[in-house]
Amino acid sequence: MANQRRIVIGDVHGHYETLIALLESVAPNSDDQVYFLGDLIDRGPKSAEVVDFVMKHKYQCLRGNHEEMLLEVVGQGKVTVQLYQGWLHSGGYATVTSYDSKIPQEHIDWMRELPLYLDLGDVWLVHAGLSPHIPLEQQTSEQFCWIREDFHAIPQPYFSDKLVITGHTITFTFPGVQPGQLAAGNGWLDIETGAYHQNSGWLTALDIDNQKVYQANTQDRRLRIMPLTRAMVKVDISSVRDRRMIRRA
Repeated sequence: MANQRRIVIGDVHGHYETLIALLESVAPNSDDQVYFLGDLIDRGPKSAEVVDFVMKHKYQCLRGNHEEMLLEVVGQGKVTVQLYQGWLHSGGYATVTSYDSKIPQEHIDWMRELPLYLDLGDVWLVHAGLSPHIPLEQQTSEQFCWIREDFHAIPQPYFSDKLVITGHTITFTFPGVQPGQLAAGNGWLDIETGAYHQNSGWLTALDIDNQKVYQANTQDRRLRIMPLTRAMVKVDISSVRDRRMIRRA
């Protein structure tokens, strides 16, 4: 077993108690590195607590599309009603409520500084994925935070020497994947198992170095640990483009 573990955690979406239960199961020590794939906020009841917790522990975190939406409507001066209502409809109302309608500038500034991806050498962490049609240096948050089918349907790995680990798209929306299972494609692994979703409830942490999956369930508080090989399902990418994926992720 590796002395230092790299732990990657999927989309928390404001489910603070589930996150704490998951981390108690993982039990990271001071030598371990913990990474969050973004979407700490929205949908769940305690976004403020989740952000505060990640900030205080100085865990590394990526920017997700929900942090993107918040930053578009908070601290940007004049904002259209349509943009603001779009964020509220996408789960932002729960975030505003968790902050008692006043998001601290410290939290806003922290989200603004979140990286769009992290290169760990053998793995590449990003919230949503990458476009196979655009050079890496030309890609922006539009691709890194929002992309879905164009990335998941790539016929060959984007990187020859790195596994891309993502959140963003709930895994059971892929064909043949059950709630709580991880989805694997050509050079990528999706660990967003839908902590907020009524059909799943699973929040996932992946121990990269020991190939181990930890999960906690928002709905019934179950905990489980399993080898990655047992948790992972290879996705048939030929049918991904024909499948209507959940957009509320």
